[in-house]
Amino acid sequence: MSEKPKAPEPQTRMLDARSLRGLAHPLRMRLLAALRHDGPATASRLAERLGESSGATSYHLRQLAAHGFVEDAPGHGKGRERWWRAVHDGTAFNEQLLYDEDPATRGAADLFLHEIATIHTQEMGTWLGDAHTWSPQWRRSSDLSDFTLRLTPDQAAELVARMHELVESYRDVPQSEDSETVRIHTHALPRRSAAE
Repeated sequence: MSEKPKAPEPQTRMLDARSLRGLAHPLRMRLLAALRHDGPATASRLAERLGESSGATSYHLRQLAAHGFVEDAPGHGKGRERWWRAVHDGTAFNEQLLYDEDPATRGAADLFLHEIATIHTQEMGTWLGDAHTWSPQWRRSSDLSDFTLRLTPDQAAELVARMHELVESYRDVPQSEDSETVRIHTHALPRRSAAE
């Protein structure tokens, strides 16, 4: 019996100061997310999906291409339509960018992280608005939880790493006809108590 081929490791792009400044724009981040989640598309299709003008999506796709986030997707469409695809599966954020000596880089880092939080909020809102259209089994399989722990910075970093390892271990699970794309958000945030 032959062994099932292992799913390819996701390709992740580590952001540096230049690439961060090229990505840190709300529409660019939404365009890149749409291409990563839904596959190749044209600027006009993305414009329709995101409620933007095709001129705006075309411009920002070209900017994403100039910074190496998207590229042409040959073999899609016909005629003069230009199809785009994401180059990487994900993006990794270097926390040091928040402390960069260049204020433009620090501003881009702040905008990037706030936009990620906005995207997470929008995805949660979409789920809550559409939950009634999913089966009871899928509704029971969703989660909206929070926990409060007292940890040191090292313990919090260990917890985050272990959560990421657990999530990554599910990349190779067998697919079936009832498999769906599942978005997992993790947030681990220190919070000062009111007494401090």
